[in-house]
Amino acid sequence: MNWHVEVAVQTPAHSALGELLTYASSVPLVAGTLVRVPFGSREVLGVVWGEALPDPQLTLKPVGAALDALAPLGDAWRDLVAFSARYYQRSLGEVALAALPPQLRDLSTAQLARRLKRKVSGRVDVLSESAESAVALSSEQQTALTRFDAEAGPFLLFGSTGSGKTEVYLRAVAELLVRNAAAQALVMVPEINLTPQLEARFKTRFGADAVVSLHSGMTNPQRLASWLAAHSGTARIVLGTRMAVFASMPGLKLIVVDEEHDPSYKQQEGARYSARDLAVWRGQREGAKVILGSATPSFESWHQSRPAEGDDAGGRYVRLAMPSRIGAASRGSSDGGAGAGAGELPTVRLVDMNLQPPKTVLSGALLAAIGERIARGEQSMVFLNRRGYAPVLACGDCGWKSECPHCSAYRVFHKIDRTLRCHHCGFTERVPRACPACGNPDIAPVGRGTERLEEHLAELFADVKRPDGSAVRIARIDADSTRKEGALESQLAAVHSGEVDVLVGTQMIAKGHDFRRITLVAAVNPDGALFSSDFRAPERLFGLLMQSAGRAGRDAAYLAAQGSRAEMWLQTSHPQHPLFAALRRHDYAAFAASELEQRRAAGMPPFAFQALLRADARTQESAQAFLTAASTAADGLPGAEHVTRYPAVPLAIQRVANVERAQMLIESGSRAALQRLLAAWQPLLQTVRRSAEGKGVIRWLVDVDPQQI
Repeated sequence: MNWHVEVAVQTPAHSALGELLTYASSVPLVAGTLVRVPFGSREVLGVVWGEALPDPQLTLKPVGAALDALAPLGDAWRDLVAFSARYYQRSLGEVALAALPPQLRDLSTAQLARRLKRKVSGRVDVLSESAESAVALSSEQQTALTRFDAEAGPFLLFGSTGSGKTEVYLRAVAELLVRNAAAQALVMVPEINLTPQLEARFKTRFGADAVVSLHSGMTNPQRLASWLAAHSGTARIVLGTRMAVFASMPGLKLIVVDEEHDPSYKQQEGARYSARDLAVWRGQREGAKVILGSATPSFESWHQSRPAEGDDAGGRYVRLAMPSRIGAASRGSSDGGAGAGAGELPTVRLVDMNLQPPKTVLSGALLAAIGERIARGEQSMVFLNRRGYAPVLACGDCGWKSECPHCSAYRVFHKIDRTLRCHHCGFTERVPRACPACGNPDIAPVGRGTERLEEHLAELFADVKRPDGSAVRIARIDADSTRKEGALESQLAAVHSGEVDVLVGTQMIAKGHDFRRITLVAAVNPDGALFSSDFRAPERLFGLLMQSAGRAGRDAAYLAAQGSRAEMWLQTSHPQHPLFAALRRHDYAAFAASELEQRRAAGMPPFAFQALLRADARTQESAQAFLTAASTAADGLPGAEHVTRYPAVPLAIQRVANVERAQMLIESGSRAALQRLLAAWQPLLQTVRRSAEGKGVIRWLVDVDPQQI
């Protein structure tokens, strides 16, 4: 007897294949079982989604093998995948298979069985909380934990930088695991570089065997080992980036999303899901409590939160406020340290660059302030969100610039290896000896990146000595300086040990790190986002600057011993801008209220709901023709009048790797209306793709709740 089963395999939504493919099986297979099935000329991994109705007219290919040594993926996991595929307009198999560790696709049933035998069976006991019983909580931390225990959530933990959010996470996880011997907790961070330090703290608190990490920086065998530990329930705590939201965790009872405002939680390739939003949905589906934590919450989360206990105003999140900073008189209870006694937030100082001499990079007052820190043995951090030596290389005679031949963007000059590198397609060439257009040997860098800023600071402080008489050390942390394995860890260790006097970097150093000796943070050129066409740019700039400021003065005892005060210096040509006024007061609530009122008046998120239809084609005309035809095809769909479709336009960087890109914004005041239109639109998009208007189109995609427009 043959059973017919529906199997999800990895097929993109634009491929026009069905959601599920039907196969024959000689044995009954439970939903959630991993199987190997023939797909074209290959055998691929699939997930059994359920039984299919027998159809005697169909000749079905048989299931190759079932990975039955592994427990089937649960109903809750499959519901999460199904919701994600439906909401983000992707195919079921595409989401399901992308959520599994890549190495599972290559293992045979025998290899998987051997791998599982090597794993220690049984759930791991966590260390007793008494190991940290000396850690004292602040009244704000205790209040937050009390409300967390008493209410259902979801919770928005709104705590200033250094207020002790990490300790609240640790306590919430500890109380859960002590109460429930089968429970698991998922803790997410926005970026890979924040995972090691958090992992170290959790392993210290709960034991190394109870904690596993899950992120794209791991090798395939490491990812598989972590996934298997989570799936079997032996790992009590999973730490990871956005991909971890899909971890199979049968005992999941708590989800923490740290720095929930960070745009890194939104996937920008394939299925463009928001891990933060899926965490909230998953918590509701599985009965798990959810904590979203941030000093500068996303406006969507802020709008969804109610300000006080018992207050019905606002949305469905419970807001837990921790506005006060915690010092570090005794280590352990802040975001990387503890202590009784509140530390003060940094004083924000604005430098009006209109009053500085032309081409000034660092004002005299800022240089003097950094020099004072060096003399006292303190550390400073200089933030510039642009890596490389200079954003462009140019010829002063003929106007040639280092444009990328494959993208509508400039190649960045990297002096350290004398290359011109495109940060979009990766095309790299050696710096020419002379202008390729006119032969002028005097081609020069224009603008400034972190490499050039590091060099400039080294020149300025070349004759300055540290208190011990040694030379001043300038260090740089960005995506270029941390390419080699272990480079980031060694550089952070140098900062923590006090070997570095001035740290230069991009947003990699602006959030999440606990630098105990930094007392001054400076933002060199933050003005670019003030007048951006992206309506989210001011929100992101405020969050980035406030997070940057939070790196200064995190150890109140150290500040007191040094007789110093934490400061944030901002060099700007627009010192009167309201954003800087709110930043000087550290008043996120007032800034959010002002921005949200403007968005309400303009009908922008979170008061409206958006999606992007994007097309990649050989020519810009082809891409826009496809989008225009798609919009016309949608006119006849039910409810189309409730959804606005704007004209097709090129992306800001319209050509990448010789592919032209265009997009169409779709917007509605109703999330349900937008979703109905997108779902009904899918078959029409397939039809348009095969029509004359779709000629030349390489691929198309739908991005729901886009973060970049």
